[in-house]
Amino acid sequence: MGIVVVEICDGNLITQINLEEILETEYPEVAVLENTCLSFCGMCAKRPYAIVNGKRIFAKTPEECVVKIKEQIEAELAIYA
Repeated sequence: MGIVVVEICDGNLITQINLEEILETEYPEVAVLENTCLSFCGMCAKRPYAIVNGKRIFAKTPEECVVKIKEQIEAELAIYA
């Protein structure tokens, strides 16, 4: 398991892309976990989002969300540098 955990809901709009493959290939320190529910009722159907080490990241499109997730991953990894 990585030092940065990215959690996604299986009903989330971000599942339209293979987030696990994208992030875990680029960042070996990252673990992507897909859950059945992250308890942000209704948000998963409205906007793509993820939780990165406990911080909620969301955007209008899956692609924009991936960019923001990567920015948060970089910020989290900077703590260990």
